[in-house]
Amino acid sequence: MRLTRRTMLILLLAISAACNRPASISSKNLPAAQAVTPLGNLAVQNPAEQTSLSTPLPTRPNYSPGELVDYTAQTGDTLPALAARFNTSVAEILTANPIIPENATTMPPGMPMKMPIYYMPFWGTPYQILPDSLFVNGPLQAGFDTASFVAGYPGWLKDFKGFAGGSNRNGAELVDLVAVNYSVSPRLLLALLEYQAGALSQPGHAVDSEYPLGNRDKRYPGMYMQLVWAANLLNDAYYRWRSGTLPSFDFDNQRIERPDPWQNAATVALQYYFSRLQPQEIYNHSVSPDGIAATYRSLFGDPWDGNQPHLPGSLEQPLFTLPFEADKIWAYTGGPHTAWGTGQPWAAIDFAPPSVSFGCVWSDEWVTAVAPGVVSRVGTGEVVLDLDSDGDERTGWVMFYLHIATKDRVALGTHLETGGFIGHPSCEGGHVTGTHVHIARKYNGEWILADGPLAFNLDGWIAHNGDIPYKGTLTRYSQVVIASTSSNYKTHIFREGQ
Repeated sequence: MRLTRRTMLILLLAISAACNRPASISSKNLPAAQAVTPLGNLAVQNPAEQTSLSTPLPTRPNYSPGELVDYTAQTGDTLPALAARFNTSVAEILTANPIIPENATTMPPGMPMKMPIYYMPFWGTPYQILPDSLFVNGPLQAGFDTASFVAGYPGWLKDFKGFAGGSNRNGAELVDLVAVNYSVSPRLLLALLEYQAGALSQPGHAVDSEYPLGNRDKRYPGMYMQLVWAANLLNDAYYRWRSGTLPSFDFDNQRIERPDPWQNAATVALQYYFSRLQPQEIYNHSVSPDGIAATYRSLFGDPWDGNQPHLPGSLEQPLFTLPFEADKIWAYTGGPHTAWGTGQPWAAIDFAPPSVSFGCVWSDEWVTAVAPGVVSRVGTGEVVLDLDSDGDERTGWVMFYLHIATKDRVALGTHLETGGFIGHPSCEGGHVTGTHVHIARKYNGEWILADGPLAFNLDGWIAHNGDIPYKGTLTRYSQVVIASTSSNYKTHIFREGQ
């Protein structure tokens, strides 16, 4: 019997639901701080002295061109990314898996697939360090109290003080600030600080207090800036793997490694991170079961025990409007570019109001809510609109607004309907050259790329990448709007009234 597209989609969703039943991890079922034996930074400094707890890992054969191999869909998998990883094409994947509709977005985690594979040399380890759901600052972090956890350890982090985000903060608060801004798990950041710098187990101060994570770039001095660098690098690799644009990385321009096609995004992010810091021998240890994975287990338990995928199959964006008032013309000034920091994720796009002059000038125009929700966070230039209205931006759909003026900005906790006033566009909250608003989406803590199978859709306007960040287009049927900071007529977009 031939399945209809509707039947296939229902089947995909049913498989997805069946694969999302394990209980979530919370602080209640994690080991107590006093019972943990941290590894400290010795795991990195002396890998040859460590007793191996791992068993030999499988190696991949030289597959015949187009050979079908078994693959189990992982959270966040999309057809274009899978095609890039297995060196094949979306068309070949669809032929091998006729149950999958051509317009599929995310694959249901746990769904068995057949993948046509074309062998490429220098594949890396198949060992998976961390599930994606524990990489992002998502639902599984909701029960975690960073301050209480840090206070339970004797290491230097609990007494650390630093200045960031306009105020003095302790070590736990600095970790949380980076976790919120980059949407990277605070547990992962703590594990890195412990593994590389003994932050939880070593009293006194870090061996290298200026560069505790080992990046000796003078732009990133001190614990906070080292964490900023680490979170940015991790995100760049995570979302490049998500989009299929990280086929390989090298070690000192001497050796290439291609992540194993079966790998998950969180593991590839950690592999890439350590490849930027360490020679091959130490790198091999860091990404093995005895490396950062062992430190994470010692602190938080087995990350795969009770893991619950944070991205379902067939994820769809809710209906969104353009982020300004109806019957107005604004300019599309920024195509897909980073949501926060530099590099990937290209999850954000920019709009600028009409103005008689360029630069950072006051605007009476209003940025508006793209959908109903509650304001769950405000800060310098920032407003977070939580669309499931539970007040926690780590769960459900979230719209992140940046460069919102403090004057007339919506208050924390305000419930807004679609079109409700967020505030005025400005230059607050970052290094910018002109008044505009920057918007980006998250779902369950994961930045959703502006282009791809789940592209930004605002009143039917679909975002598409350019060759470089900030370039690109919005298209609706035959209409094309081209992003440019020059704000010429080609950038103009009209929001029709209801």
